Amino acid sequence: MSAMTVERWLGLWTGVGSVIFLWSKVQDHIPAALRLYLTTSATKLTSYFSPYLQITISEQGIERFQRSEFFLTVEAYLSDACAHRARKLKAELGKDSNNLQVSVDDYEEITDEFSGTTLWWSASKKQSNARSLINLYPGQDESRFYRVVFHRRHRDLVVNSYLPFVLGEGRAVTVKNRQRRLFTNNASSRWNPYNSKSVWSNVPFEHPATFDTLAMEPEQKEAIVDDLKAFKESKEYYGKVGKAWKRGYLLYGPPGTGKSTMIAAMANYLDYDVYDLELTAVKNNTELRKLFIETTGKSIIVIEDIDCSIDLTGKRTKAKKASADKEADDEKPKLPGEPEKDEATKVTLSGLLNFIDGLWSSCGGERIIIFTTNHKEKLDPALIRRGRMDKHIEMSYCRFGGFKVLAKNYLDVVVEHEMFGEIHQLLEETDMSPADVAENLMPMSNKKKRDPTECFLGLIEALKKAKEDATATKAKEEEEVEAKIAKEKEEGEVNKAKEKDKGKCEAVGDMKQVDK
Repeated sequence: MSAMTVERWLGLWTGVGSVIFLWSKVQDHIPAALRLYLTTSATKLTSYFSPYLQITISEQGIERFQRSEFFLTVEAYLSDACAHRARKLKAELGKDSNNLQVSVDDYEEITDEFSGTTLWWSASKKQSNARSLINLYPGQDESRFYRVVFHRRHRDLVVNSYLPFVLGEGRAVTVKNRQRRLFTNNASSRWNPYNSKSVWSNVPFEHPATFDTLAMEPEQKEAIVDDLKAFKESKEYYGKVGKAWKRGYLLYGPPGTGKSTMIAAMANYLDYDVYDLELTAVKNNTELRKLFIETTGKSIIVIEDIDCSIDLTGKRTKAKKASADKEADDEKPKLPGEPEKDEATKVTLSGLLNFIDGLWSSCGGERIIIFTTNHKEKLDPALIRRGRMDKHIEMSYCRFGGFKVLAKNYLDVVVEHEMFGEIHQLLEETDMSPADVAENLMPMSNKKKRDPTECFLGLIEALKKAKEDATATKAKEEEEVEAKIAKEKEEGEVNKAKEKDKGKCEAVGDMKQVDK
């Protein structure tokens, strides 16, 4: 009985093999229309009896010559969650990625589980029917796709829950694996109207700064980290209160206090790209708006030294004067080919305010806008009010807490040193930027490399000199103030004497008139 069963199965598979072989030979002689009809009929017949459904995710998106975002997201999800179950894999370094990506190879099938449901994924590719001798885009002759198969009773679960889950998880994996970028805006003369990416140039962002290496008082640092964490996790909250998912930070303080390092630490903590906006290269408000809408989510938009970029401090008080000057300039004849006057300063305060929190600021989400300045008092209050610059962070001179971080970073000194007491006292009495402190701790000479104490001695000497210079400068300023007061007092007495003499002269003149 067993031998007869085996013989039947062998006969069946032999027949199936024969049919497949004959079909491969016969289909070349069947007209294309009839072949399509037979294939479609066979597919319908199979689907009628099969309880399984399938969804295909094609590599080609809606836009021409661009890969589908959903396809790339599925690829990222499967490589992270399911690739360990596959027997055939492929490895590649993806675009804008700094990690090796291992994904499922073509014609390989893997399984996934979701809410107790089993799904079967497979990767495949097909040749394009339309072929040309000259192809401007290599690889266009074939297109890849992913196919997921599941039981028909799970259709609503797959469409409404599973696929959105795959989309979200795949995007998270893409963000985790991508190479973060540092962008700068190009001059508008280099913009390509057919390529939106031409408005920004970029390089890999590889700044090593973190909050662990940032020279700042621990309490202030912890408050900033908590604020960033709350922002990153508050997408639903921002939607609930009706605000665009963005936040503004104003970093202000003397030069060398770590404002740029703070921005790098924020970007590394949040895993965001950085857009360094150079306002002097922006001609008008329209270009500023164009630059903003070409930024992506999960990014930090930075305008450094905003008080020096363009004149935003006196726009309101000088409006009438500027209007009068413009009218006067319009009356003057212009030479052929003469450029427009003051073309680089047409970004207005109003345009910048709309850039921060106007209607266009709600395009996209999860953005941070940072302004830096050395002179907070020079900025227009409307520019830095809460709601635009939500959090003001003072980047001050180095104190003992920041010094301990620098000592650990530069000299690997993690325990109390005998010279810390003197350094602590001097830092409280002397204003020295973290950049200057770090320079004195950096062991550039062989002597300093052998002994951290030499670095601390050099720092103490620099602090004492800075203290003496500050005292001398203060004494000089006091002398200048006293001299100015004395001069004003002297000038006042002279003016008073002149007025007195003038009064006497007038009285004598009046008496002479009376005698006459």
